[in-house]
Amino acid sequence: MANFKLNFFYFLLIILLISCKNETKNRTESVSATYKEVPIKYAKGFEINIFEGYKTITLKNPWPGTEKTFKYALVEKNGSLPNPEGFDAVVEIPLKSIVVTSTTHIPSLEMLDENEALVGFPNLNYISSEKTRKRISEGKITELGRNEDINTEVVINLKPDAVIGFAVDGNNSTFTTIEKTGIPVLYNSDWTETSPLGKAEWIKFFGVLFNKEKEADSIFKAIETEYLSAKKRASEAENSPTVISGAMYKDVWYMPQGDSWGAQFITDANGDYLWKDSKGTGSLSLSLESVLDKGHDAEVWIGPGQFTRLEEMKNANPVYARFKAFKTGNVYSYSLKKGETGGVIYFELAPNRPDLVLKDLIKILHPELFPNRELYFFDKLQ
Repeated sequence: MANFKLNFFYFLLIILLISCKNETKNRTESVSATYKEVPIKYAKGFEINIFEGYKTITLKNPWPGTEKTFKYALVEKNGSLPNPEGFDAVVEIPLKSIVVTSTTHIPSLEMLDENEALVGFPNLNYISSEKTRKRISEGKITELGRNEDINTEVVINLKPDAVIGFAVDGNNSTFTTIEKTGIPVLYNSDWTETSPLGKAEWIKFFGVLFNKEKEADSIFKAIETEYLSAKKRASEAENSPTVISGAMYKDVWYMPQGDSWGAQFITDANGDYLWKDSKGTGSLSLSLESVLDKGHDAEVWIGPGQFTRLEEMKNANPVYARFKAFKTGNVYSYSLKKGETGGVIYFELAPNRPDLVLKDLIKILHPELFPNRELYFFDKLQ
């Protein structure tokens, strides 16, 4: 009888353990069923996850040289957040009003048809978009001062649902002040991306803020398709013209490093960037002598700083005239096309539309591939 009771006890224990395992498995499967990761193909700086009633953005590279991450919770109107204390910012979505701090954020809002949500921006003169400038002229977007010294009182009075900021390091007292008033601040680090399509994919960051993930994905896929198609077309060109870039600032010549955004464009346009083997994603700091020695016979000169005419370049430094690209008139700049208040269109739109940049460069390097295309961002210096 004792053995029977003991065996029966073990039988019940086994049943109980199996039941607990199944319950745990079912609960795990239930949680997993409500979890979805938004595909991010090229961008390295953020992740988006969708849960039942809320979404999260994880920012992995807020500024260069840091391992710090930020986690933001985006809560649906009737959703609930299990552990709000575990997030750096919590906002209710979709956003109805927003403050952004970089002109590169403007095109994303416009492409998503959410530009009317923009209520404030630092230094409005930098904005080039005609659509957004119209809203500025109508008094619908408030001036917030300089980016490094935003007028926090004005921001507080605007009471936006969120402020989208960026930082070159972790010391931004302005954003700290804004956060203390209860206005969420979300960092956007699109500028740290090193691939053209990686920068453009940040439209998905804004898409999730407005419950427009599908629209953002569709817009990005269209840009990606155009970019990859143009890249393939460029690869079929018979030659790869040699390219130099940049110009002197005081006594230093700055040009893109070999792993940078700018260098990648030239490579994808089937150009032979003479400093393509340099390591890094920022800018090279070179002497005039070293650039002249290596690049004097380069066939094309892309992005000569802020110069707008060849004569202006020559007056600034007569040595520029010794470069072959200068002599043949193959110098192209993005500095001529500006908005009505002086903002350079390239700085605002190019990170969001790499397909247009690439097609411009292919037109410059391989004009036979796009015979009927007009340059969108660039101009040949006269």
